[in-house]
Amino acid sequence: MIKTGSQHIAGLNDGRAVYIDGERAADVTTHPAFRNAVASVGKLFDFAQANQELMTFETPEGGRANRIWQLPFSYDDLKQRRQGLEAWTELHGGFLGRAPDHVASCIAGMYMGLEVFEAYDPKRAGALADYYKYARDNDLYLTYVIINPQADRSKSAAQQQDPFLSAGVVDRDAEGLTIRGAKMLATGGIMADEVLVTCIQPLQPGDEKYAFSFAIPMNTKGLKVMSRKSYEASAPEVFDNPLASRFDENDAVLFFDDVKVPWDRVFVVDSLEMCQKQFHATPAHVYQNYQAMIRLSVKLRFLMGIARRTAEMNGIIGFPQVRDTLGQLCAEADMVDAFVHAMEAKGTQRGAYFIPDRHSLYAAQALTQQMYPRLVTAMRDLAGGGLIMLPSSVKDFANPEIASIIEKTQQSPVAGAQERVKFFKLAWDALGSEFASRHTQYEMFYAGATFVTKGHSFRTYDWDRSAGILDRMLASYSL
Repeated sequence: MIKTGSQHIAGLNDGRAVYIDGERAADVTTHPAFRNAVASVGKLFDFAQANQELMTFETPEGGRANRIWQLPFSYDDLKQRRQGLEAWTELHGGFLGRAPDHVASCIAGMYMGLEVFEAYDPKRAGALADYYKYARDNDLYLTYVIINPQADRSKSAAQQQDPFLSAGVVDRDAEGLTIRGAKMLATGGIMADEVLVTCIQPLQPGDEKYAFSFAIPMNTKGLKVMSRKSYEASAPEVFDNPLASRFDENDAVLFFDDVKVPWDRVFVVDSLEMCQKQFHATPAHVYQNYQAMIRLSVKLRFLMGIARRTAEMNGIIGFPQVRDTLGQLCAEADMVDAFVHAMEAKGTQRGAYFIPDRHSLYAAQALTQQMYPRLVTAMRDLAGGGLIMLPSSVKDFANPEIASIIEKTQQSPVAGAQERVKFFKLAWDALGSEFASRHTQYEMFYAGATFVTKGHSFRTYDWDRSAGILDRMLASYSL
């Protein structure tokens, strides 16, 4: 099944319990805090429907499915999938960090490591295999919550004052698990069909009741979605906030108020070790973050368009120092694109499947989470006061007296006043608005703190090869 946008949007009006500004949202598809972002996701599904050669693949059973669920059997498969994901990402400029292709990549990666689950528990492996096929065949949009509330990070989940601050198993029976407590951070959850719930953080002995992995619909009884502030709600005019008004995917805390999870949706239970293995002993962590790097490479191409257009708008494109800045920016942007291609070119076969190179991925993450805020700062420096010397809103153009002043003060050597204002409104929304600030924070931390990504890089680097070169050099001379 390849969903249309209208089918996806209709499925979100399912009674899910979403709370914002002290009230429950009756229908997220029409609520002013969410409706435009929901419509943007709908356009992704419409694009896939209209471009099936690019965006779909044939399943082993003979049907067609969205390419986000594709399992690559070769280098060419991996590249073909990436081309589809790039095309999808261009529709939102990389500003939907948890678009449907992210968690689909995670579940697909777990499925590619199904033997790890089978060694742990054949029944749980069977549940995962069935779920992958169910999600694929129904073209589901999944989010996930994989970390516990921050609370007191010096204590384990079991040591917190409230043992059910973090979501944990409070009961179980022949039907399944009962879950109570909170999980973070359901980015895109308000627009998703279902949620994967697990823990990627290392758990400690005694934390077994928090060691699970399962997937449930977003409208499951007892599941409460606590939305953060909506940037979309504060951006009623697309002209004034073209990104925030349409691509605020939102973030939310999920609270499980004694939520029942059937056994056929449970992939891990009671196993500290398996919570880690599901990500790192399977291709899941690599595959999901490879998708994230594809998204970031597209986002940086979009930002480079903003950077050069800024210089052109201000008539400074010929200044040597400006070309120096642009040269540095586009070198860093192309570095990310090169990393994506390196992950593919250095990929390896894992059984039947072709998997991106692990260390190339972690090197990219360690560098880009430091690079992104520097890049934003450099672009803001390039723009100067142009980012904030703007009319208050699109309504100013409707007042003839004010509009005439705008025509005089918003001059550019390459564009009229309205075009210049339109561009810099977009640039501000990408670089300096509250929406943009959230994205800077997101790019810095979605992969974990810097010590996490650097740790992954350290563990996966080919130190033996480096040591071999060193030792051969040392052996080539003597006292």
